[in-house]
Amino acid sequence: MINKTGKLVAGMLVALFLAACAGTGPHPAVGEWVITIDTPIGAMNADLTINEDLTGNMSSQDMGSSPIHSVAIAGDTLSFATDIDAQGTSMTLAFTGTVDGDMMSGSFDTDFGPIPVTGRRATN
Repeated sequence: MINKTGKLVAGMLVALFLAACAGTGPHPAVGEWVITIDTPIGAMNADLTINEDLTGNMSSQDMGSSPIHSVAIAGDTLSFATDIDAQGTSMTLAFTGTVDGDMMSGSFDTDFGPIPVTGRRATN
């Protein structure tokens, strides 16, 4: 009798766990963003896409388009990196920031110091 009860309880716990996992949607960072990068030479706008599989892309008129990599999401913290060509110089920009609903803020770490970034979820 105890064995059947134990199996029933274990089965119910597994079912509850699977239901909870199925009910969660993508992380709030996933989606299309319009970001503003506050560079020393002025503000630059870019489009940022973060996919559920932790891939994505960043593009702007000034920097062109480049994939993002090393994407990590933990709680409300988002980090990723992208490699760009800045006027003939190859640079890796490493972003760390937070997502709060439809807003994002943080900075890119560069060889020249941190560059502030703000963003909002793109509307279609």
